[in-house]
Amino acid sequence: MITYVKESIEELKNNVTLPSKAESSNLMVVVAVFSILFALATWGVDTVLSKVIKLYFNNFLN
Repeated sequence: MITYVKESIEELKNNVTLPSKAESSNLMVVVAVFSILFALATWGVDTVLSKVIKLYFNNFLN
């Protein structure tokens, strides 16, 4: 376990680089756009299913 931790730290020091500020900003915009699109898709599916369930219960149980 100790060897694994040491090798992980060494990997982080030697092989991992942080993206530039511009690249980070671009990636943040991409994540924000896809998050909004996913939220809208989830809202749309929820709305449609809610209406279908209401229609089912209003027509078949009354």
